[in-house]
Amino acid sequence: MAQSLIKDRKQRIPVTLSESEFNQFILPHLPTHNFGRPYKISRYKIFCYIMYVLYTGCQWKMLPTEKDESGKTEIHYSQVFRVYQQWVESGALVKIFENSVLMCHEHDLLDTSIIHGDGSTTMAKKGGDSLGFSGHKHMKGEKVVAISDRKCNVISPMTVAPGNRHESSLFGKAFNSLKDICKRVGIVLKKSIASLDSAYDSFANRKTIFNAGMIPNIKENPRNRKHTKRGRKRLYDEAIFEERFETIERVFAWEDKFKRLLLRFEHISLHHFGFKLLAYTMINLRHFCS
Repeated sequence: MAQSLIKDRKQRIPVTLSESEFNQFILPHLPTHNFGRPYKISRYKIFCYIMYVLYTGCQWKMLPTEKDESGKTEIHYSQVFRVYQQWVESGALVKIFENSVLMCHEHDLLDTSIIHGDGSTTMAKKGGDSLGFSGHKHMKGEKVVAISDRKCNVISPMTVAPGNRHESSLFGKAFNSLKDICKRVGIVLKKSIASLDSAYDSFANRKTIFNAGMIPNIKENPRNRKHTKRGRKRLYDEAIFEERFETIERVFAWEDKFKRLLLRFEHISLHHFGFKLLAYTMINLRHFCS
């Protein structure tokens, strides 16, 4: 894609795509439909219906589908859901997300000199798998850990866990996902700074970051100590830590634009994860879409 297609990074987060943008960013990664009945409508229109559910937060059965020439509904909401389910289970949405990271990297839109990570908990109203009660948040829900660069681009798929899991124990899996996607895309993380809050302060997490050739910038957790911990003082820069309010916290604020993600209504965690991937893909595609 030519550099002229890159828009200003301060543009709004897109909630849908034009047909040409869909053909360029989404369609090449969707599974081919080789069996069963053919789609009644184009995959672009199905994608628009899915994005409508994600953006407005409406129930699937309340999806306002258009009518065909005979006056009948052009597609039933259950078929739209089945297509979405197929895209999630086939891994197509993961490929779409990774392609958005690759495009940002190819156009020098990523700044990985400092990466910021944090967790977020989503309340679940209808029950389902991968749920737990968080005593800190006083709610039952699902927790995710996401990692972004300095320009508010999400560069790592989320690590999903029940809400009662501590974020520190989830960092290893999230960091491995980060390394995998950076290896496939071609992003070099050596000598980068990993900025995290005090919830991730542990010897294991610091060692994991050091072993990857990176520098940890983790706020030390006093853990109710009455005296300062003995030994050499750990590396920590308060100015770098304060950037998280302009990076990863801003990403979570942009995520709230998609109302379906404010509460988890999906019984299956993978379906909610698919909506997360779509939302973070839209955040990364803000550079290329009107």
